[in-house]
Amino acid sequence: MQNIEKKYQIALSFINGIGSINAKKLLAYVGSPEAVFKEKKQNLIKIPGIGEKVANEVFNKEILEKTEGELNFIEKHKISTFFYTDKEYPNRLKQFEDSPIILYFKGQSNLNQQKIISIVGTRKATHEGLENCKKLIEKLSSKGHKLLIVSGLAYGIDIHAHKVALKNEQQTIAVLGHGLNMIYPSAHKNIAKEIIKQGGLLSELPSSAVLDPAHFVKRNRIIAGLADATVVVESIKGGSLITAKIANDYNKDVFAFPGRVNDKYSEGCNFLIKTNQASLIEDADDIEYIMGWTPPEKGKVVQSQLFVELNEDEKNIVNILKENGKTAIDIISLHAKMPVSKVSTILLKLEFAGIVLSFPGKIYSATTQ
Repeated sequence: MQNIEKKYQIALSFINGIGSINAKKLLAYVGSPEAVFKEKKQNLIKIPGIGEKVANEVFNKEILEKTEGELNFIEKHKISTFFYTDKEYPNRLKQFEDSPIILYFKGQSNLNQQKIISIVGTRKATHEGLENCKKLIEKLSSKGHKLLIVSGLAYGIDIHAHKVALKNEQQTIAVLGHGLNMIYPSAHKNIAKEIIKQGGLLSELPSSAVLDPAHFVKRNRIIAGLADATVVVESIKGGSLITAKIANDYNKDVFAFPGRVNDKYSEGCNFLIKTNQASLIEDADDIEYIMGWTPPEKGKVVQSQLFVELNEDEKNIVNILKENGKTAIDIISLHAKMPVSKVSTILLKLEFAGIVLSFPGKIYSATTQ
């Protein structure tokens, strides 16, 4: 990508009062980030949700100056940016109206790989909570599942999930509530360095962002949106419930480990289960069953695949699913440049052949990576 394109993508996110929803409206009307800054003010004012105040901010000279500073920072520290129209942008997150217009990423992982789970929980985890987290990741790993495990680098369950993922050679992503110019809490700097080698650090915030508690709440939608499912390991009625609520609002699967009655560290999980906001799980087998994840060693023994010859359209769709993981049929249609009706027919054939799995909501994935 040329620097000029990246410059205007970052600048768009710097417009004071814009927000990701209105930024996408601007793009829908004018076509590109660069065009936003070259459009006439009177035309911008007419765009729903923009108005005179935001239109005036587009022409604030400080925006492009600030952008130059950010470009220098990301180039110096080898940070990637994923604009929401980029193919590298997480597909699972992209579909939501409030998804960030741009993401900053330092690491190695493919954010669109096939199996992604978010693991969250209390900062004051008990021994039982830590053990449940550990056994969950270890068992899924022992069955051959290649996962991307998402969490927030906080004390307690979050950092434990990252550590266990690293130990079991799974990819892990830490979603930060600040820019990539720092690590909070600072005690986790060394783990963050390891995460960069075997996953990555992700944030919607630039290096110039001021540390603000509200950003840590806002980043919960990224943790929920990135994954196929969110697992609440142990929780009082706090931040983890916010993430679970967002995941439910996004129509994602939510799982929770039950705890003892009157145990304050299990109040949140028990509440989620009791109010049907989460499925009760006891170990990795429950997630595997509900998500329809066939262990790779079993998935390879699908006789029907051995005898299916695929045409070019069918191969194209299989490759799309392998690259993007779980994908809605309309998104497959866009990638494949085929009408939905044709894609539907092909998917049905592939499902009968054991090459594709179907999920509620007309969502599909390949049976092997």
